[in-house]
Amino acid sequence: MTAVRNPILPGCYPDPSICRVGDDFYLVTSTFEYLPGLPVFRSRDLATWEQIGHVVDRPGQLDYAGIASSGGLYAPTLRYHRGVFWVVCTLVDQADPSRGGNFVMTATDPAGPWSDPTWLGVAGIDPSLFFDDDDRAWVHGTRLVDEPEWHDQTEVWVRELDLETRQLVGPEHVLWSGAVRGAVWAEGPHLYKVDGTYYLLAAEGGTDFHHAVSVARASAVTGPYEGCRGNPVLTHRHLGRGADLVGVGHADLAQAPDGSWWAVLLGMRTYGGYHYPLGRETFLVPVTWEDGWPVFAPGEGRVPEVVDVPFAGAPAPAPSGLVPPHDGRWTAVRGLPSQVAAPRGDGWDLPLRPSTLADVDVPAFLGLRQAHRQLVVRATVRAALAPGEEVGLAIRQSERDHVRLTVRADDDGRTGRRVVATHVRGGVETVIGEAVLATPGERGASDDAVTLAVDVHDQDYRLVLDQPGSGPVTVAVADGRTLDSAAAGGFLGLWIGVVASSNGRPTTTVAHVDQVEYVPAS
Repeated sequence: MTAVRNPILPGCYPDPSICRVGDDFYLVTSTFEYLPGLPVFRSRDLATWEQIGHVVDRPGQLDYAGIASSGGLYAPTLRYHRGVFWVVCTLVDQADPSRGGNFVMTATDPAGPWSDPTWLGVAGIDPSLFFDDDDRAWVHGTRLVDEPEWHDQTEVWVRELDLETRQLVGPEHVLWSGAVRGAVWAEGPHLYKVDGTYYLLAAEGGTDFHHAVSVARASAVTGPYEGCRGNPVLTHRHLGRGADLVGVGHADLAQAPDGSWWAVLLGMRTYGGYHYPLGRETFLVPVTWEDGWPVFAPGEGRVPEVVDVPFAGAPAPAPSGLVPPHDGRWTAVRGLPSQVAAPRGDGWDLPLRPSTLADVDVPAFLGLRQAHRQLVVRATVRAALAPGEEVGLAIRQSERDHVRLTVRADDDGRTGRRVVATHVRGGVETVIGEAVLATPGERGASDDAVTLAVDVHDQDYRLVLDQPGSGPVTVAVADGRTLDSAAAGGFLGLWIGVVASSNGRPTTTVAHVDQVEYVPAS
């Protein structure tokens, strides 16, 4: 038996969906406006997860143009049926609800390539897919009620899917509107068949503090469904906002080869108050069955810090150190990394773009999810900058909330360069620190290479300039409690990465990122 420490996927990996094929488990999570989209992970033991690809990984599969932060890809479901992997998901444009919608993609190899989307033509979010014993397939999802009894009342619907045409057919059935009367956003539904009974698992209460897992069952896939008298079967809302893990929910079930049952779900680890810069992460919970109902975390009733998994091997160490271009953790915003930069040795050639992190566009940004409370992200950058241009590091929450530590060429055309720390909060940009940058030949500076770092200690994000001959200098300290989604809104954790911009001006400048390191504290 091996102790598996939660979360099993640290950092912003929300809305996990899991399925098992033979001895292997596969898992996908939401990615919102980041690309490549919908990472696919594989594991033999639920403890060590290897990223093997992405569902959305080539130009033209989906159109992200104009989709603001916390829009994009919501709540995928991953399933397998007769040699084919299926993903059903939603593309959301919050500014234009008529755009996007629910779609399916398929692959015979979960590592890809995945098909282009087939649009299902139905509104709502959080679609899921269930394959019954008779080979019939059923799509189910969540939508707002047309004539609600309370604000944000939703309902779960189900309808058959024709596997040949990949279109919905037959009548629609409404299954559920939540276990608690007045509870908002009954969502994230998944259907299962266990010992001849159909089970509907759903989240409700919203995806923040009041998030909860509820379950209902029926003798037919189309219902009627009766709720469990123990609902919600898992929540942390009764623990208060001082709990170290909040917002647990959006669960999905899988049975292991040894017959044991497990759930993956999301939650947020708080620290420094009710704040969670790491975002919604993926956790593992054991499940048993009693009296025909699932029991989550039996004997504890909450997500454990450590889970005993009888068939698990020793957990693999978390990746640390140099992050080369081929590492699957790299993401860009509304575009693929390959559309933003070109690999070059251990780093990148990063052409500057007129767009900035504040624009709903494709910025010159390559980021990594923050997955640790204490870490250093360090990058060495070089560029012959024109006046008004900048290159460096960024901590990104959204267009309206982010921090930059960048080398800038002065607007007046002087030869001097500065390192400037900038905090954009609620759309308002403020310079929070500056440092004079040594010119080549001064204090041991041999060329125009500059090393910058974000040194994270819980909620303190120290922005550091490290120059040859003078050592590291803290330019400014940003407060992580102003950057997480509890303060800034949205659904995302923080990304840290390299950024470059000409700030609205035409440019041919190419920045060179010699290397990027991600080093958690020991």
